[in-house]
Amino acid sequence: MRDGIALIYLLLFVAPQALLYVYLRGRLPDPDRPRQARWVRAGLIALFTFFNLPWIFVARRVLFASVWSRGWIPYVGPWVAWQMLSWVLLALISGYVLVKWAKRGLGRLRALLGTKAAAPPRPAASMSRRQFLARGTYAYAGAGFAISAFGLWEGARLPEITRRTLYFDNLPPGLEGLRILHLSDVHAGIHMRLEKMRRLVAQANGLRPDLILQTGDMIDISTTFIPDYVRAFRDLHAPLGVITSLGNHDHYTGAAEVEKGVRDAGQILVRGGSHLIERNGATLAILGLDDPLDWGFDDPQAPEVREVDQAAPPEAFKILMAHRPGAWDGAVPRGIPLTLSGHIHGGQFYLPVVGWSAGRLITKYVMGHFQRGTSQLYVSRGIGVVGVPIRVFVPPEIALLELRRGSARE
Repeated sequence: MRDGIALIYLLLFVAPQALLYVYLRGRLPDPDRPRQARWVRAGLIALFTFFNLPWIFVARRVLFASVWSRGWIPYVGPWVAWQMLSWVLLALISGYVLVKWAKRGLGRLRALLGTKAAAPPRPAASMSRRQFLARGTYAYAGAGFAISAFGLWEGARLPEITRRTLYFDNLPPGLEGLRILHLSDVHAGIHMRLEKMRRLVAQANGLRPDLILQTGDMIDISTTFIPDYVRAFRDLHAPLGVITSLGNHDHYTGAAEVEKGVRDAGQILVRGGSHLIERNGATLAILGLDDPLDWGFDDPQAPEVREVDQAAPPEAFKILMAHRPGAWDGAVPRGIPLTLSGHIHGGQFYLPVVGWSAGRLITKYVMGHFQRGTSQLYVSRGIGVVGVPIRVFVPPEIALLELRRGSARE
């Protein structure tokens, strides 16, 4: 019974691709040019083989094992994202066909109702349907390859440095000029190996921050990646320490194992509490919000925020570390001056002209700086990737934030 359901699940993904291939194979080749037609059919076979190649590897897991087992998620993610490329092509061709059918049906309906006189024959179109389909298919495939190549390059490079000054009316004089380096979403795993993490640590140390705050997702699913994380990040240093909270992928990996790895790397882990720092007579309270086990989109986590807020002295200047940015909605009513988050990776895909990110499907706080009253939020674009190792116009980021006393500025 389970194998039958799995087979249906697989066919739901593969069948539309087969139908699209049959449709294009019957309409793209020109029967009057047999040699060219053979090349067109060969090109279609190569195109659809490329788009559906992942299923050669994933089909066995779908049919005979748990494809979403925890250890396989980092490997299955890229395959599913790869398959989505062909679904976009399917949507484009399907939209074209549906419009053509609708126009044809509307013309026949008008003819049946006698509401439209016979139109004189129109001159031949400048582009035939076959030419339109061919050019559209090749243009999409070419654009897909180009965007994918750019996204792979952008996802693999070292993070950009975002420098920003944040102003607070209630900043204690002892914290004036404090430089905080915000790291998030390293995702040590198949796309973030030891050598790249060492380069990342060298980049972070070179900025010479006073304090480093890391908002979760250090490890991507498997505990086998923890030792490399420890080897690289034990060299990460700041005078006031490196303070870390957990993200959802750390819980998927195993919270206890990640916690041990974080401590082995010399970091201070804050889970559902606060860590106090004294600087020039001022008290800074770092509130660490643990990632919720039962969560919803833009979950304000109000009870958890209240708990960690009450764990700190009321006179302390407070910074909330929350992996999911929705927690800011719970921090604002409590007057917490600054919240640092990650989780979204900027959506990993961004349309700069339209200003839309795939992260909008998850949260209204996708990336960057937000302000409401006296409370501010900074959402990092993150360092690593999840699933497909691609970032399109959303480069990785580490943020160097300097705290200053003064009126908050948008």
